[in-house]
Amino acid sequence: MTNIRPITKEEPYKIVFVCLGNICRSPTAEGIMQHLVNERGLQSYFYIDSAGTSAYHIGEPANSKSQQTANRHGVKLHSRARRFEAADLEEFDLIFAMDHENYSNIKELDKNGKYTDKVLMMRKFDPQPDDKNVPDPYYGGMDGFEHVYEVLRRSCEKLLDELSERIDH
Repeated sequence: MTNIRPITKEEPYKIVFVCLGNICRSPTAEGIMQHLVNERGLQSYFYIDSAGTSAYHIGEPANSKSQQTANRHGVKLHSRARRFEAADLEEFDLIFAMDHENYSNIKELDKNGKYTDKVLMMRKFDPQPDDKNVPDPYYGGMDGFEHVYEVLRRSCEKLLDELSERIDH
């Protein structure tokens, strides 16, 4: 990632994770990333959020299966669903789409292509990227939620490793 600015306490790095409804994948990614940031004592350097490209679940907490899965791993999901807005393109330093459909939806909001470098596929950081999509576990069983958790954990760990190199202490 060449477009990473130095990360300081004075100007925390802002990251948003985006899926469709903001109740399964993106809040799980947000919770995992915040957990990892907290474990490393880097809370002052990062602002972590999540959003959805649809308005289906605005104001709702994370899906109960997502919460159960995260809780088993000691991760809390505190977010409430919100919709990703065009203003988020300016606000956030990095925007992570969970799949190609959400990637396209985010890009549609960037009419002039000004923020192209900020929008990335989440699995870009997964050591085992498969088809580059984080699968949507919404209609599946607990195994799907566990798989998504593992994919996001691996991806967030690698992402934070790379971003940590840019921290200006």
